[in-house]
Amino acid sequence: MTPALPRRTERLLLRGWTDDDREPFAAMNADVAVMRYLPERLGREQSDAMLDRLGAALRERGWGLWALERTDTHQLVGFTGLAVPRHDLPFQPCVEIGWRLARSAWGHGFATEAAGEALRVAFDEVGLDEVVSFTTVANAPSRAVMERLGMTRDPAGDFEHPALAPGHPLRPHVLYRLLADDWG
Repeated sequence: MTPALPRRTERLLLRGWTDDDREPFAAMNADVAVMRYLPERLGREQSDAMLDRLGAALRERGWGLWALERTDTHQLVGFTGLAVPRHDLPFQPCVEIGWRLARSAWGHGFATEAAGEALRVAFDEVGLDEVVSFTTVANAPSRAVMERLGMTRDPAGDFEHPALAPGHPLRPHVLYRLLADDWG
């Protein structure tokens, strides 16, 4: 089944991407604090290319990393959703859940709220058996979201991210899993 867009939660709209999202998306991707657990900040051209990839994946699959908009302000505050990892990882094939929020959206529970809806889509509509999430070891905020979602760390699955050079401080990653049988 192809999930319908947009998706609504109590305070958020998970929707497809538009050209109006390019500027706030680029600002978020250039923010040092937002990108501190990622290898590099993105320039405008890189950010636009990423937005195009995210939009194409949504159109192709019917699910993906949705633009995340506050319903009260109609402000783009980031993205949340499901993705097939682009890199060769030791636990593939898999679908991961991920998020990136603008600094103005931190501390409001938006990542957990939106990711909960993404998990509902993953298990109840797409029919996935499992969803994973991973991040660099130091990313305590994202790890806390994973745990609030009911995900469990799989220490045996922790890995060195292949897109980062040996010795890079962000290369060690932790793996979290959630089985459909354990959801809800």
